[in-house]
Amino acid sequence: MEVNVLDIKGQETGRKVTLNDAIFGIEPNDHVLYLDVKQYLANQRQGTAKSKERSEMSGSTRKLGRQKGGGGARRGDINSPVLVGGGRVFGPKPRDYRFKLNKKVKVLARKSALTYKAQENAIVVVEDFNFEAPKTKDFVNIAKNLKVDNKKALVVLPEVNKNVYLSARNLKKANVETASSINAYKVLNADVLVISESSLETIESILNK
Repeated sequence: MEVNVLDIKGQETGRKVTLNDAIFGIEPNDHVLYLDVKQYLANQRQGTAKSKERSEMSGSTRKLGRQKGGGGARRGDINSPVLVGGGRVFGPKPRDYRFKLNKKVKVLARKSALTYKAQENAIVVVEDFNFEAPKTKDFVNIAKNLKVDNKKALVVLPEVNKNVYLSARNLKKANVETASSINAYKVLNADVLVISESSLETIESILNK
C-alpha cells in the first residue's frame, strides 16, 4: 500500500512511501487486540480502593439482641454488616491489577491495530518537522493543513521531541507519541494516525525483529 508524503502545509511532496504489508497488511487478530487493550487499561488502575470489614470497624462488641426469635436476620455487635454503618462484606482491598502478556502477542496486537487504520485509510504520512519553540498555534495550523484538526489524532514521531509535545499538550484531540512507545490501545483510540516519515523506519525495525 502506497501513501503520499505530505509537508506541514498539507501539500504533496511528490514522494510516496510503501507501507510494509507485514505490519500494515496482516490479518487482524481481534482476540489479541482485546488482550492487549485489557492489559493496558488494567495497568492504569491504581488499585488503592479499600473498605473496612467487620473486624476492622471501631465499636462495641456487645451483642445487641437475641440470637433467635427477633424476626430478622441474626446479628451480633454494632459492626455487623446487616446494620447501617457496619462493616462491609468482601469489600475491595488494595491489589495490583497488572498481568503479563508475551512479547509476540503485544507485537501482533500492534500490527493488527495498524492494519485496521490502514484499511480505514486513516494514516497520514508527513515529512519530518520540528518547532523552534513550543507553540500550540503552530501545531494547530499543521493539524488544519493536514485536515485532522477535528479528529482525534495520534502524532507519531521517531524520537522524543519536547517542543512538539509541549505544543500539543493542551489540545484534547491531539496526542504525541514516539514510534517505540505506541501500543494497540493508543492506535485504536485515535481517529487518524499522523506518522512522520522517519517513524515508519522505526516502527518497521521494532515490529519486524
